[in-house]
Amino acid sequence: MEVDSTFYRVPTEQMVRGWAERTPEGFVMHVKAFGLLTRHPVKLQQVPPELREGLPVDNRGRVDRPSRDARSAVFREFLGALAPLRDAGKLGGILFQMPPYVVWKPTSLDYLEWAREQVGGDDFLFEPRHRSWYAEDVRDELLRFLEERKMTWVVVDAPKTDAPNVPATLVAATTPLAYVRFHGRNAGTWNARGGSAAQRFDHLYSEGELREWVEPLRELSNVAEHAYAFFNNNNQTDGVAQAPAGAHLLRKLLEEENVPAA
Repeated sequence: MEVDSTFYRVPTEQMVRGWAERTPEGFVMHVKAFGLLTRHPVKLQQVPPELREGLPVDNRGRVDRPSRDARSAVFREFLGALAPLRDAGKLGGILFQMPPYVVWKPTSLDYLEWAREQVGGDDFLFEPRHRSWYAEDVRDELLRFLEERKMTWVVVDAPKTDAPNVPATLVAATTPLAYVRFHGRNAGTWNARGGSAAQRFDHLYSEGELREWVEPLRELSNVAEHAYAFFNNNNQTDGVAQAPAGAHLLRKLLEEENVPAA
């Protein structure tokens, strides 16, 4: 399971304890990093009250370029809240989905390296959004950078378009954990003005589209100790929930081709 709510607010330890207690033994929860940790704009009210004092705020009420000390305090609060999942052995990776204006350049790599140090022993999952991270001439250096720092590359399926803010597909594993996210292929809604996340990811995968992933997933499962695939749980198409439908169909296709799927 992937938790998205943590992107918008730092959870309380009590909330996370409830997740740990209500889920069965062996259940794994991957957690999306809070927006301030991934360099997204967040409203001051989204930051834990005890950490708001002194944070720089722009004219729209958003935290604006906080110092590393201030950001580090938010890291500690966020990671500390995840203790019940960690203690129960149910914490998977922490997903760092970066905004599309974070491009491939030395200062971006410096921030990633610093953020990796903050996360410590937890699994760090990295998903960039700008196309510069997928350029042919940087791929080898990028994957080597991630592998050396034990950062998991997140593989994505997204609309087939060259828009700079639509991630490309790069099938690779940089840690023993392989992680794939199916964002849908609705190019028409991805950049719709004023569109919501539900609209952006509005797509019901066809059998043909998912069959394309059988061999890449076989490849990833052969090199990783654990492999996960996730669909966005936003919409229904003609009354059919897109995420469960995609997951069930993908599992069927994998089983047909003798790729283990749980």
